[in-house]
Amino acid sequence: MFVGELISLGVALSWTATALFAEVGSKRMGSLPFNTIRMTMSLLFLCVTLWLVMGVPYPRYADGGTWTWLLLSGVVGYVIGDYCLMQGYIHIGSRFGQLFMTLSAPTAAITGRLLLGEQMRPIAIVGMVVTLSGIALSILSKSDDASHHGLRFKLPAKGIFYAAMAGICQGFGLVLSKVGLTRYGAALDAVGISGDAVFANAVLPLPVSVSMSFAATTIRAYIGLVGFFLALVLFNKDGLAQLRHAVSDRKAMWCVLASTIFGPFIGVSASLLATQFTSAGIAQTLFALTPILIIAPAAILFHQKVTLREVLGAVISVAGVCLFFVG
Repeated sequence: MFVGELISLGVALSWTATALFAEVGSKRMGSLPFNTIRMTMSLLFLCVTLWLVMGVPYPRYADGGTWTWLLLSGVVGYVIGDYCLMQGYIHIGSRFGQLFMTLSAPTAAITGRLLLGEQMRPIAIVGMVVTLSGIALSILSKSDDASHHGLRFKLPAKGIFYAAMAGICQGFGLVLSKVGLTRYGAALDAVGISGDAVFANAVLPLPVSVSMSFAATTIRAYIGLVGFFLALVLFNKDGLAQLRHAVSDRKAMWCVLASTIFGPFIGVSASLLATQFTSAGIAQTLFALTPILIIAPAAILFHQKVTLREVLGAVISVAGVCLFFVG
């Protein structure tokens, strides 16, 4: 009972940790080197995990439709979304970056309605307004210019853009992943493997319904690694040099490792697992608690001044996400 909800809460805690480590690592390395190394580590972890739970280091019985949807999810959620998220961390920090991730809930609900036919009630519009209001309360302040009495952004516009895009991509990518998992389940049914079965030769006898979440994350990680590496070498003249320099930074590499464990490995796999036990909207609602959970550790670790206005903005934004999926 409430398995999906409990997993989703664990995802929020995991993403809080990965956001803190990612902010430090991405600021030291740069977004593309950081993501390239993180995807490499993640893929290695996932292949080992698949060997333990499936008996082979690759997604067994995944058909063309499964690969298509999950690769598309990886492009949206990893290549575009994670790039924007790390850029957001660089410009505005993980605390505000995670605040914009509340946009993933409305995005997931709208996309889930379009692609999966999931129900979305009229109160969702109220939730969307409340969520956006909470974000606005946190990032807007009165203008200091005596000739202008309006509001101004107290954060760099570039950081706001990247963080907002990251939130949208996460919600869209999650629903695409759910479509891919549905196709994966159908492919397994076609060969006579049920969700409560166990793969032959598996070292850890986990149910197929659990194992397929790691397999889906592995497929997404493949395209994530390819996408980030190509971006690194094609859009930077000294991309490989940046990568070598990043690997030599021991503190940054520890941050990459921790971010990998809590993010693409545990967090993303668990987020896909959560969508199998609850709707994409409810899962995103609980994932959205991260902006609140991250306030205290970010203030302590990074010596950030946190205002009451910013705390209220985060709480209101998350409350809006909850309203978005009432009923």
